[in-house]
Amino acid sequence: MPIRETKLVAGQYYHLFNRGANRGLIFFNQENWTFFLRQIKRYFAPERVVILAYCLMPNHYHLLVQLLCDDFGETVMQPFSLSYVKAVNKQQGRTGPLFEGPFQSRHVDQDEYLRHLTAYIHMNPVTAKLVRNPEDWTYSSYQEYVGLRAGTLPQTEFVLGQFPTVAAYADFVRAFQPGDSHVISEYLFRE
Repeated sequence: MPIRETKLVAGQYYHLFNRGANRGLIFFNQENWTFFLRQIKRYFAPERVVILAYCLMPNHYHLLVQLLCDDFGETVMQPFSLSYVKAVNKQQGRTGPLFEGPFQSRHVDQDEYLRHLTAYIHMNPVTAKLVRNPEDWTYSSYQEYVGLRAGTLPQTEFVLGQFPTVAAYADFVRAFQPGDSHVISEYLFRE
């Protein structure tokens, strides 16, 4: 496994993401979306990682996590990614890489960055013009955040605890504009 630019350390928060090779699709049908989420539940054991937010897009994904182990890349992400790629390649009759490369990671070292990052993640389908409202996108944790779905994948308490109400969080997300956020431009796109 290649050496990571961002060292993954237990107890820290990270934005994990990857996109399809040549910016191609990573989800080809309904079964792929569901299988990806099932594999996350299978590999992302609660004693190894806490998932705070996620969003699956047709050609990429975003995960906001807190790591609980130092060997996350080798013991969680590598087998998770391999299991998904092998299954999709078999189903689609394709060979070769599905993803552009190894997953990318950015250390989330400030609460302000974390709050803005959840808005960025939850607004991704709106920004991409796939839906008009974040609650309309099934493949993100936003519905859990605003109480529209009682899912078990994301742990919303830490982020929501930084807002006076769920409605205040929803307003924060809806007001989010990636280009206007100094926090996102300062942290999200840094190398």
